[in-house]
Amino acid sequence: MKYVIGVDLGTSAVKVLLLSQKGELCGEVSKSYPLIQEKPGYSEQDPEEWVEKTKEALALLMRQFDGDVEQIEGISFSGQMHGLVLLDKNHRVLRPAILWNDTRTTEQCHQIYETIGEENLLSITKNRALEGFTLPKILWVKENEKDIFEQAAVFMLPKDYLRFRMTGRIHTEYSDAAGTLMLNVTEKEWSREICEKFGIDFSMCPPLVESHSYVGTISEDFAKGTGLPPVVKVFAGGADNACGAIGSGILSEGKTLCSIGTSGVILSYEDDKTRDFQGKVHFFNHGKENAFYTMGVTLAAGYSLSWFKNVFCENEDFEELLAGLEDVPIGANGLLFTPYVVGERTPHADSVIRASFIGMDASHTKKHFVRAVLEGITFSLNESIEIFKESGKKIDTIISIGGGAKNETWLQMQADIFNAKIVKLSSEQGPGVGAAMLAAVGCGWFASLEECAETFVVPAKTYEPIKENVEKYKQLFSIYKNVYYKTKELNEGLKAFRK
Repeated sequence: MKYVIGVDLGTSAVKVLLLSQKGELCGEVSKSYPLIQEKPGYSEQDPEEWVEKTKEALALLMRQFDGDVEQIEGISFSGQMHGLVLLDKNHRVLRPAILWNDTRTTEQCHQIYETIGEENLLSITKNRALEGFTLPKILWVKENEKDIFEQAAVFMLPKDYLRFRMTGRIHTEYSDAAGTLMLNVTEKEWSREICEKFGIDFSMCPPLVESHSYVGTISEDFAKGTGLPPVVKVFAGGADNACGAIGSGILSEGKTLCSIGTSGVILSYEDDKTRDFQGKVHFFNHGKENAFYTMGVTLAAGYSLSWFKNVFCENEDFEELLAGLEDVPIGANGLLFTPYVVGERTPHADSVIRASFIGMDASHTKKHFVRAVLEGITFSLNESIEIFKESGKKIDTIISIGGGAKNETWLQMQADIFNAKIVKLSSEQGPGVGAAMLAAVGCGWFASLEECAETFVVPAKTYEPIKENVEKYKQLFSIYKNVYYKTKELNEGLKAFRK
């Protein structure tokens, strides 16, 4: 039996998966690493942590594997998007990586519009300037850390840096490059115009390859440190959302994904590169060659639930926290939550807005608050679905993965709020499976990702919308959408009091 490995470099941990040629999960190891948050809005990580924890995870995976390690043919990657890693001419890291959820770059986003114009930016990158993207981060370093910027020879995305440390070769691929705000998305090339406008040397942009492209083998040192055979083929991989889509079979028109991790994503396959959402949702290159996907993002989806647990129910695990949720009525007895604990992205690109509980009274218990948090997260995701539907896209079946697929009540809630059939997968490992599938196709096991998905992606259960619940949630959703506008000015005033 032959095997491939998918490495999913997330925001809080790296997860490595070993899958067989039959798509069976044969091993799984996760290793966590910390965030560096020195100031409000700052979010950084030490890239060396990614390398060391991945080494540890792979070494443990190899020790636990009772098969023939020489049969492991390929490895590929999924990674957190947008993060900025700067290397000098000797390929040494110049500063901690600035992550996707860092919001210090509001001023740089304004400068981007002033310099290049919103319409021109959309025509090139298909996306608006948001704090999470890579270009604003580069401009922040250029303005605030001039000595570091002057030493910078190349920028990299997180998973690409990890792959570089494994192989010694520098590349990125289109699905991750699309999230930098520097790629001409439809032409699949770095934008010289953007680089020139912002004084960024074009040579700082890494070479571009396809997600399934073979980029080398692991180094002898990395092989020794992990127990992997040095002949393992390394493939470029993809952005976490692109790999999550691949691992869920979102590979043809009409397929939609709901992924709830730290952030939450509604992602829909797109093969028409001329479709114009006017920046209301993201439009990125897919990990499938010459395909695209549209995506709306809730900045703090699973993170909102984690925040609530850590602050109010520190000693409970998530299973305890969600127990009995089905006994709480729709609307949590008039309690509503907006999941803006770190700002929001879709449909409100707003780094200042913050979360609210609306309608609290003395009758509410912890369970009411938990249900309100889940409903609020799902309402926020539904705003992206609403944009897709308004553009004429048909959204009637949605694959649900991540934290939102681990609870029956939450899955039914998604069916009712989205008014669509929700499909739960039998083996749901998200982006890591997508990364493994890229390796499987790269190794030549399958002729295409679609053929690979027939083996690797297996539905387990479906949840149909309940008509009565759909109607109740429509009423509640209309109230939810008003909360942003009612609290925006209040949050602007409160910003001065945040430290």
